[in-house]
Amino acid sequence: MKAVQARAASRCALWIALAATLASASPASAHLVTTGLGPVYDGISHLLVSFDDLLPVFALAMLAGLNGPVAGRRLLFVLPGAWLLGGFVGHAARLSPLPGAVTALSLIIAGVLTAADRKLPPAMVTALAAAIGALHGFLNGAALARDGREARALLGIAAAVFVLVALVAALVTRLNRPWTRIVVRVAGSWIAAIGLLMAGWALR
Repeated sequence: MKAVQARAASRCALWIALAATLASASPASAHLVTTGLGPVYDGISHLLVSFDDLLPVFALAMLAGLNGPVAGRRLLFVLPGAWLLGGFVGHAARLSPLPGAVTALSLIIAGVLTAADRKLPPAMVTALAAAIGALHGFLNGAALARDGREARALLGIAAAVFVLVALVAALVTRLNRPWTRIVVRVAGSWIAAIGLLMAGWALR
């Protein structure tokens, strides 16, 4: 059993370390991916290849899953909704990009809370999701506006966030064996480490 735990944790750490390398090299205001299939699909693709947006979604979904079905159900609607709302505000505001350390903070907070595996009230998880979703959505919307892209891409981003939260939170909620929760906590600790790496990269 311990050997299985170690293999699962090291495999998870390897994948997240790879993500860290990619994330540290890409600024928070990365340009939107162009798929040729329209703005909605561009938005979906953007989330899947932008690790500074993708990892907070995974961290929050794991955190909600560790805190039970109620937190998971709330996150399912609050995170994409806040992302979408923040995105439309950012698109209208057309502000300059924020420092990468700002988005790194969301990885650190969500990752540390996941690694700690402390029971949190669903309201706290919801508030955290609303804040992080609004922040990342705002940055995505502002980047779209600067590139002269349609705000409809935000619909694709929000849809991708919804699907990922549904899958990851549901999976983590069903984990009953202690070693499986340890794997999730290890993943959370690595996401927090990625956030620190990104913050150091942005402030160098």
